Amino acid sequence: MSFLLKSTKERADVWGKLFRRELPDLPFHVWPETGNPEDVQFLVTWEPPPDLLTSFPNLEVIFSVGAGVDQFDMTGIPDHVMIIRMIEPGLTEGMVEYVNWAVLTLHRDILTYIRQQRQHEWKPVHNKIASDRRVGIMGMGTLGSPVASALTKAGFRCSGWSRSRHEVEGVTSYAGPDELDAFLAVSEILICLLPLTDATRGILNAGLLSRLPKGAQIINAARGAHLIVPDLIAALDSGQLSAAILDVTSPEPLPADSPLWDDARVLITPHVASISQTETAGRVLLDTVRRYLAGERHFPSMVDRSKGY
Repeated sequence: MSFLLKSTKERADVWGKLFRRELPDLPFHVWPETGNPEDVQFLVTWEPPPDLLTSFPNLEVIFSVGAGVDQFDMTGIPDHVMIIRMIEPGLTEGMVEYVNWAVLTLHRDILTYIRQQRQHEWKPVHNKIASDRRVGIMGMGTLGSPVASALTKAGFRCSGWSRSRHEVEGVTSYAGPDELDAFLAVSEILICLLPLTDATRGILNAGLLSRLPKGAQIINAARGAHLIVPDLIAALDSGQLSAAILDVTSPEPLPADSPLWDDARVLITPHVASISQTETAGRVLLDTVRRYLAGERHFPSMVDRSKGY
């Protein structure tokens, strides 16, 4: 059996050395060199190659190099193949840092001050303290829960909403469609960290945005397809929303003619909120492979195909 990596040269260099040192009996190949395709047991990739089952008939595990798997065409992955998302300390820390920055940017009206600076205008805006600001996190999984915990420790009044209930100390928990409206009503800054599934695609739409407090602000650090851009612009124009920070767009890169580029109420970053760190991700990957080879078949980051994440 062998291990196949289809990713960047940086990962290939670091992970190759790690695996060859720690698991010398498991051949390590870097795409497009695959060794004997019938020997490939483990595949690490962002997007699997076509004709997966035909190409690698004995494949048992696919690892995503990212925290999401919405880029995978599940119909092309046999049911017996285990799919595991990348959850590692660097990825989590990066998201916590990014969302903390984004929340503080909106909380302290920094977009307003950027606009005023460009207009040579000196006009203080009265600011709230963190304990008076209500923040809502959509998606309380492996990234959302640490984010909620960090924001709570920073003094914000946090609520979390997800498909199933997640209890995080100091965070008010909401779950399921029946509790969504109550959650939105107390979310002055709404953060989307949901996985992208058929159920969540386009969830940040006119109907949802209208149920936020007047003048609310949003942060999308999940996937661009969660957001309906014309609905966002309409909500900003009406005053229902006052600002947005978007780390993700659909498509990516954001087209040059998108109105979002020149909208002073919107701050865009190029999908950099959280990127797996090569060293720590390699260690997590190695540990998971070792456990799998020892017979373990249940991992916290395993994908539940019925949920899509």
